[in-house]
Amino acid sequence: MAVKKEIGLDTVVVRTVGLVAADLDGEKVMLDIEKGKYFGLNNVGGQVWELLAQPHTVREILAALQEEYLVEEQECLADIQAFLSELYTRELIKID
Repeated sequence: MAVKKEIGLDTVVVRTVGLVAADLDGEKVMLDIEKGKYFGLNNVGGQVWELLAQPHTVREILAALQEEYLVEEQECLADIQAFLSELYTRELIKID
């Protein structure tokens, strides 16, 4: 299990390698072939996942989501941090 790291606005995040992802009825489904586990993401989670194909700061992800959705900055940031923390715990992303 990954060691808990602080995820701030300037934290850089990117997907880990070895995951296969596909769109299925508006949701993103990911398969970790090495561990034999699959994960499903809703539309917003899938959008974040697409951004994570390249390294991005949390600030950049926040700006992209605020451009797309009408949401308060602090609420959006808290949701992003919780989501990224979950992905990190499941070893689906790397944090620099």
